[in-house]
Parts: sequence; C-alpha cells; structure tokens
Amino acid sequence: MEKWIDEAFERAAEKFARGAKLAARQGIIPYKSEGGHYVPSPFDGNSWWTGGFWPGIMWQLYHATGGKVYMDEALRAEEMLAHELMTFDLLNHDVGFMYLLSTGAHYRLTGDKTAHTNTMHAATLLAGRFNPAGFIRAWPQRERAGYAIIDCMMNLSLLYWASEQSGDPRFAKIARIHADTAIREFLREDGSSCHIVIFDPETGEALERPGGQGYCAGSSWSRGQAWALYGFTLSGINSGDSKYIDVARRCARYFIAHIREDGLTDSDFCQPKDEERIDNIAGACAACGLLDLADVVGGEEGEEYRAAALRLLRALYDLCADWSENTPGILQKCTASYHDDGAGRHVNILYGDYFFVEALCKLRGTDARLWMAR
Repeated sequence: MEKWIDEAFERAAEKFARGAKLAARQGIIPYKSEGGHYVPSPFDGNSWWTGGFWPGIMWQLYHATGGKVYMDEALRAEEMLAHELMTFDLLNHDVGFMYLLSTGAHYRLTGDKTAHTNTMHAATLLAGRFNPAGFIRAWPQRERAGYAIIDCMMNLSLLYWASEQSGDPRFAKIARIHADTAIREFLREDGSSCHIVIFDPETGEALERPGGQGYCAGSSWSRGQAWALYGFTLSGINSGDSKYIDVARRCARYFIAHIREDGLTDSDFCQPKDEERIDNIAGACAACGLLDLADVVGGEEGEEYRAAALRLLRALYDLCADWSENTPGILQKCTASYHDDGAGRHVNILYGDYFFVEALCKLRGTDARLWMAR
C-alpha cells in the first residue's frame, strides 16, 4: 500500500476527532465547513438528505480505530435523525443516504435493536415511495409526483438490506424494478446518465429529461454519473445479478474517460471548456464505486478501475485536501450543483469527505461496508 494512503487516513482521523467535539458543541449535524466551524444543512433542517454522511464518517472511523469519540458523535447525530422519522413530512427517497449510514451503521457495528427498528422504518418509507408504474418517486411535492433521479440508485441499498433482514422479497423487488427502469430511461448509449426523468405517474411513460443539477438537458452531471457507477455496482453486489455489474462497467468507462488531466472532476462533463467548476464529491464517490467494481470483476479490467480510483484519490489528496487545524473539513472545491442553488460551490461539503474517508478505508481494508445488504 502506498504511504500517502495511511498518511491521509491518519490525518483524517485526527481532523474528525477534533471535528466530532466541535459539532457536538455546535449542536448540529454538519453539512459543510467554513470559517473554522461547521454549517448545518441549507434547507429542511435535519430532514435534509445529507444528514447521514456525518455519522457515516464517524462510524467508518470507529470501525477502523475503535475510538470512542467517533461512536459518541455518531450516536448524538443519530438521535437527531431518528426524530425526523417521526416528523416525516420533509423526508423523501434519500432516506437511504440518511439512515443506512446512521442507524444502519449503528446496527451493523453494534447489533443495537432500536437502530435496527429505525432502519427498517426508513426502508418501509422508501418502499412506500414506489410507484407501480415502475419507479421510486424522488420528492413529496404534489407537482413532482412523476419525478425520479439517478441519485436513487444509491438509496436502493437500503431496500436490499431490508429484504435480507426481514426475509421479505418485496423490498428487493422494488429496488430491482427501479434499477431496471433506470437502465432503460436514464442511461445513454455512451454510458452517461441524465439526472432527472419526469414520468407520467399514471402510465410510467418518460415525458422529459431536464438538466437538473447538471449544466443543461442532455449534458452529463459528474456526480450523477458517480451515483450511477457506484449505485449499479451496489445493485449488482446486493442482488447477485451480473447485468447491473455490466451496466456499472459502462458507467465506469464513461467516467474514467472524462477525468481531468490533473485527476480532478469537472462538475459536468459537458460544461464549457472555459468554465472552472469542479466537484470533488463526484471524484471521491466514483473512486469508491470503482474500488468495489474492481473487486467484483477482477483481472486486468479490475486493475484498470483500481488505478483510476487511485488517480482520483491521489489528486484529491495532493491538490484539494486541507489538513489545517482551523479548517474542520477536508476536501475543498466541492460543488453541490452546476448552477449554484445555494447549497455550495467550490467549498468543503461533508459528504465529499465521507466518500474520501470511505475510499481510504477500502484501500486499508477497514471499510465498514455500510452499503451492503449483508
């Protein structure tokens, strides 16, 4: 293993040991960091979709080190997220992100029964968003009854987990129906993915494919491509169906072909050449997917994926990691949306840090496997 990997992990562990105490003093679930402190979610309070990534960082570091500071902070954040299950109104399909990495991680690593119940509750909410026309509805607003987004490929892991835990095949069947729809309606011939598909909620007919968080309709938002790459890899692993692995390969080849010369990731692979919009969340997430995909396919192809993941991660470490003590987060130049929607452009955003830490854990053999059904 290359020396920088252990160095990066140790520095991350030190930074987030300090960060855990800071977040507890602030009494929030961090979304991003700026000016020496953490900032909470920009919308929807603790129901904002990224809430699980902070405890996810803590559980990954607890699993790797056994440090009590990480467990304590994960449990503090989990209590806040568990409350959101009761308020319900602002929750959406991203309960997979929110609860697999919080209550799900808690149960996986300790066997806690309440954490198990809360994770099954979240899975039931996600299953309840399934439209029998063939897709999982993304958001609760009345006017968005037909909206689905590629991000949901990551949330499907919660459904595979729920079937494994309960012995009830309905959850996994919903996941596979949605994944099959995503193959048909989101992916293009070249392996790229659109962000949003608007379906007729009565018939399931695809009506429109707006640009969403990408540059424009028909472009390729890089984080959406990372969701597809990692999400289809996870569907292949969790379902045992190789067709999803084959789709992940297509997504991976497209992503790899569009990595910048410096190893970083543009916010949209089709953005104007003179635009400086980088999204390091996409690179970190894609690296995680590539490492898992490499393990599945093996051989020379697997080595290609692993090399691409290392190229992405080394660029993040060398060019965009801030290790100073007065900066709580790590990765800089994270961008929530190509057309800034108030959620952050070229700043530290904590779910970028989550995927960076997860990737380092994979490389060191300590990944807590929080997305896996078993």
